[in-house]
Amino acid sequence: MSQRGRPLDPASKAQRRDDILFAAARVFARNGYAGTEMQAVADEIGIAKGTLYLYYKSKEQLFLDAVDQGVLRMKEFVHAQADLIDDPIERIETAIMAYMNYFHEHPEQVELWVIERAVFRDRQAPAYFRHREAGIEVWQDLIRGLIAVGRLRDIPVSRIDDVLCDLLYGVMMTNHFSGRTRPPEQQAREVIDIAFHGILSDRERRRRAKRNS
Repeated sequence: MSQRGRPLDPASKAQRRDDILFAAARVFARNGYAGTEMQAVADEIGIAKGTLYLYYKSKEQLFLDAVDQGVLRMKEFVHAQADLIDDPIERIETAIMAYMNYFHEHPEQVELWVIERAVFRDRQAPAYFRHREAGIEVWQDLIRGLIAVGRLRDIPVSRIDDVLCDLLYGVMMTNHFSGRTRPPEQQAREVIDIAFHGILSDRERRRRAKRNS
């Protein structure tokens, strides 16, 4: 905290902004957009409402920034773990595990996306998909390299990326709406098993290959 009357330094100001957005995410998720007042956010973090207005002039901008922050924090969380892994396939496995863990620890972020879609339908693209597109090349390059060395089937990179992302997004949304609380590590292993190995037995694969040849 800064001394009374002394402006916050840039690092402290950035931290205060982050703290405000984390608090706002909790309040919006708990109360909904219409049911949230700026005073409630200020109370959640323990600051004066006037201080909150120094950072955010409107509830709309506060909400949209909280949504964006959640997606960016998710990406940082995933990359912080996955980028430590050398083997590309193990890196994908680690990313899936981190993804499931993030939303287990931050369920409020999912609720914000539901609110965003309901209240801001005219937004050009929801935050989740906008930020996904911004970082898609990193993962597509990884998949492309695995295809080149014969570790993945030679099918369109975008198809692999879309199916994996849609699968994870679907699991995360289903967990949220159903209240399913299985351990995220278990769910991640199940996703990896089905996505990587499929559901057909080796015998059935051979039978289908013979039939289609």
